Amino acid sequence: MPAPTVSFVSPPNTHHVEALAALGVPRKYRRGALLIQEGETGDTLYIVLQGRLRAFVADNHGRELTLGMYGPLEYVGEMSLDGGPRSANVEAAEGSTCSVVSRATLLDYIAAHPEFALELMSRLIRRARLATDSARSVALIDVYGRLVRLLNELARQPDENGERPLKERLTHQQMSQHLACSREMVSRLLKDLETGGYIDVRDRWIVLRKPLPARW
Repeated sequence: MPAPTVSFVSPPNTHHVEALAALGVPRKYRRGALLIQEGETGDTLYIVLQGRLRAFVADNHGRELTLGMYGPLEYVGEMSLDGGPRSANVEAAEGSTCSVVSRATLLDYIAAHPEFALELMSRLIRRARLATDSARSVALIDVYGRLVRLLNELARQPDENGERPLKERLTHQQMSQHLACSREMVSRLLKDLETGGYIDVRDRWIVLRKPLPARW
């Protein structure tokens, strides 16, 4: 399975999303709860009010590949509002609250605010581009290269010491789900980078101490 570019997109137009969320039904989900199941037919949009959702695909052996993480005022489920099957699974990565919006409510909102349809189209285009990047990544970049790409995408701007801590704490298992490889492979590569002085792990938080080598 391809290793996608990690999706930490900026929130969509908050005016429309907040207005649409007010028309939905708020529901709470515990961590690990499955909101959307791949292959099922769905007619609802989920707008995150609190917490985070994880979109992923899985094979018959239980291996998972994370497609994106979505926080407050981001939404998932729009790709199946044409009546087709869901293209991925979505679960609550932590305790979350979402506004559940029906297809009928969404269509009524678009009819009243047609400019919101352009936002939906832009989002679908971004997803298509991410899928293209995923195919290119799995075809042309090895696991180490994908790890470097992931770390650089997650790293903050350099601080006064030139160090770049990651924007969030990820476990080795979570990273392996982003990279389409085993947790053991991630652990080995990170250990090598730490031994080489390229990264440091502080309270389970990864900090990039200097530019990562292109090859290992």
